[in-house]
Parts: sequence; structure tokens; C-alpha cells
Amino acid sequence: VQLQASGGGLVQAGGSLRLSCATSGRSASGYAWFRQAPGKEREFVAAITWSGGSTRYGDSVKGRFTISRDNAKKTVYLQMNSLKPEDTAVYYCAASQSYVLAIPRPRFDYWGQGILVTVSS
Repeated sequence: VQLQASGGGLVQAGGSLRLSCATSGRSASGYAWFRQAPGKEREFVAAITWSGGSTRYGDSVKGRFTISRDNAKKTVYLQMNSLKPEDTAVYYCAASQSYVLAIPRPRFDYWGQGILVTVSS
């Protein structure tokens, strides 16, 4: 599984951005977005199953972010609305062959390169 993320950048607080994660190679059971802010641990953002499109979100982004997938384009998206300065981080897409909505969260074996999202106040 190969993952290529795109769509980061600089946006003002209250604005929106859409991240894309193009997948290639072997398909995974599910995909997720994580983020890591400077000096902080990596944080789970959202996950989606590839077949049914079921989703789960981290508490800090519920109601503002939406994860989706386009099976034909083999792409996973993260629509980020009502962005806050605390959303500033490097965002990573990841894939797993396990059930990605499970608790505890399964191991993600495949990672894309990180992309920077900066939200100015």
C-alpha cells in the first residue's frame, strides 16, 4: 500500500481545507488521518473503512472534520471546516489491513508523507 497526501497549506482561523490521500498498490481495509503538532504526541483524527465507509472521529475534530473516500479514484479525503489555530500540525494519512474502527485502535502499517497544515489566528 502506497499513500500520497496532498492539500496542506496556510489558512485563517474559521477557514477550510481539504486534504487528499491517493492510494496505490494493494488495497487496505481502512484508512485514517493522524496529526502531530510541534512538541506533542501524534493524535488520531479520523478513520474510515474502505468497503462500507463507516467512520470514527477524534473528539477534538467531531462536527468540524469529515473523512470520506472515493473508491473509483482510490482516494481518501479529509474535509476540515471551522479550522482553529490548535489544528495546526503535520497531518499523516495511514492505512491498515485491520478493522480501523476497533477500540483499541489497530496498528497502522502504512503511512504517507506528512503534510503541514497551518491555521493562523
